[in-house]
Amino acid sequence: MSDLQEEGKNAINLPMCPAPVEVHPEDSLLEENEERTVIDPTSRDDPRFKELVKALIDWINGVLVEERIIVKQLEEDLYDGQVLQKLLEKLADCKLNVAEVTQSEIGQKQKLQTVLEAVQELLRPHSRPLQWTVDSIHGKNLVAILHLLVALAMHFRAPIHLPEHVSVQVVVVRKREGLLHSSHVTEELTTTTEMMMGRFERDAFDTLFDHAPDKLSVVKKSLITFVNKHLNKLNLEVTELETQFADGVYLVLLMGLLEDYFVPLHNFYLTPDSFDQKVHNVSFAFELMLDGGLKKPKARPEDVVNLDLKSTLRVLYNLFTKYKHLE
Repeated sequence: MSDLQEEGKNAINLPMCPAPVEVHPEDSLLEENEERTVIDPTSRDDPRFKELVKALIDWINGVLVEERIIVKQLEEDLYDGQVLQKLLEKLADCKLNVAEVTQSEIGQKQKLQTVLEAVQELLRPHSRPLQWTVDSIHGKNLVAILHLLVALAMHFRAPIHLPEHVSVQVVVVRKREGLLHSSHVTEELTTTTEMMMGRFERDAFDTLFDHAPDKLSVVKKSLITFVNKHLNKLNLEVTELETQFADGVYLVLLMGLLEDYFVPLHNFYLTPDSFDQKVHNVSFAFELMLDGGLKKPKARPEDVVNLDLKSTLRVLYNLFTKYKHLE
């Protein structure tokens, strides 16, 4: 009888209740008008989202390898400020005035406040609205933590490839009049590399990729002809722009040919076998370009190494513009 009464009560109340949502146990402990955000399970399973999370975890662990800190889960390992403190100190080469170990919630939030104020000071020139708070980070809000880490990775030019245009569906749970109500919003975690780096000006290559992909092959053919005219002197041949310049070797050799000097082999890795060695080579080639009177390339060395065609074309086109008259 009691089961029947319960079923009848549910039938009456259910249409008036908010849409069902996967609620964590701690959500039932929300204060009145307090809200919590939860990433929709389908978004968590998205390959690009997983790639973003993995890239950021690998980056943090690489930066903090000497500290013997290993991050496995972002929201569980970063919420108390301890890892974020070490990460910022390492990246910015500074020392924050905070207690080393804090167990209490008040102490953790004080540490987070100091860390986030230091982050805000670093990012201030970009004058973008911050998408995280002490409470959201301490509340293990993964969206806020990801926004923070992406901003740090871009600011410090992390040698990693962040997938572009990653968005997640977020369920916002709010307690109102004792009931949990939910709504769905879309959170954009990454845009394009250029936008995230703060380079908002578009150039001819953006237009080419977006509106005239048919002309892309013509541009590539012209650049291949240009680089081969010089690299052939060393019995080298380029057929694929996006892959053959990714390790930086051909870029370095090309700069030596264009500027008519021999590049000492101890200055770069002739057969690089790691990401860092390839980044070193491309960075060194960029230095040679600056020495040759060229402007600093718009692309990042990491983008070239990560086979980003648009970045590679920008670098080569700068060389083409200056040296196309050379025989």
